[in-house]
Amino acid sequence: MKPPAFAYHAPGTLAEAIALLLRNDNARVLAGGQTLMPMLNLRIASPDHLVDLGRIKELAYIREEHGEIAFGAMTRQREIERSELVRQRIPLLAEAVRWIGHRQTRNRGTIGGSLCHLDPSAELPAVAMAMDATLRSVGPDGARDIAMKDFPAGIMTTVLAAQEVLTEIRMRPWPAGHGWAFLEYARRRGDFAVVSVCALLQLDASGRVERASVTLGGVGTAPVRVAEAERSLTGMPCDAEAIERSAKACATVDALGDPYAPSWYRKRLAETLSLRALALAAQRAQGTSR
Repeated sequence: MKPPAFAYHAPGTLAEAIALLLRNDNARVLAGGQTLMPMLNLRIASPDHLVDLGRIKELAYIREEHGEIAFGAMTRQREIERSELVRQRIPLLAEAVRWIGHRQTRNRGTIGGSLCHLDPSAELPAVAMAMDATLRSVGPDGARDIAMKDFPAGIMTTVLAAQEVLTEIRMRPWPAGHGWAFLEYARRRGDFAVVSVCALLQLDASGRVERASVTLGGVGTAPVRVAEAERSLTGMPCDAEAIERSAKACATVDALGDPYAPSWYRKRLAETLSLRALALAAQRAQGTSR
C-alpha cells in the first residue's frame, strides 16, 4: 500500500520545526521513520503534514555531562550500537540495541523516534524505563524534563503535546561493577518481542543486593517496572533462591493478550526470561561472566 497524501516539511532548526507544528493541524514528527512509515502505508496514521527532523544536526549526539550520558533524540540506533562510551557506561543499552530489528533499520531508526512511538514491545523504551531516564522536550512554552515513568499516557501514546518535540534523553550510569542483562523472545530474529526483560543488579561488599531494577517489555501498554521483583531482591544475598523468587513476581503482572500470544503465555515468558536475565546479571555483578 501507499501512504495517504501529506505535505512534507524539512526544517533546518528546532525553532522552525516547532513553528511548523504550531501552524499546521494534524502534523506528525518524522524522526527515523522505521515505525511511522509502515503505519502510513497501512493507513494506521493519516497526518496532513510530516515534519522531518533529519536536517536538525544539533539533535544528534552522544556525550557525557554532569554524570549522565545524554543522547540527542535524532541519534541513530546504529550510532548507539557502535558507541564505546555506551558500551563502557551503559552496557544494558549496548546489549539491548543489538536486538532492534536489523542493521538496516538501526541505520535509520532513532532513539527519540522509538521512545515517542512507544511500542509496547520496543527495546529502547524498556531500557529507558529500567535506567530511570529523563526526557527533555521543547515546545512553544519552552523546555521541560519528564521522568520516563511519567512519559507513557496509554498504548503507543506519550504525554507530549502536539507541538512538542523530544530533544534529549539522559541516563545516569550505574556504578562500575554492576550486573546487567537484556533478553527477549520473538518469533523470528528482528521481529518485535513478545516479551523482553531488562535486569540490573548492584551488590554491596558482602554480596547482598544493594539495588535492583527489573523491567518487562511486551506485557503491558508500556514497559513495566516490577516493583515487587525489585523489593524481593533488595537486601538479600544474590543467590538462586532470591533470583527465583524475584522471577516469580514477574509472572504476577497484568499481561496483554492478543492473536500473537495469550496473557498466560506472556506471564510464563516473563518469569522464564526474568530468571535467565537476573541469573546473568548476577554473574556479571559477581565477576563470573562477561
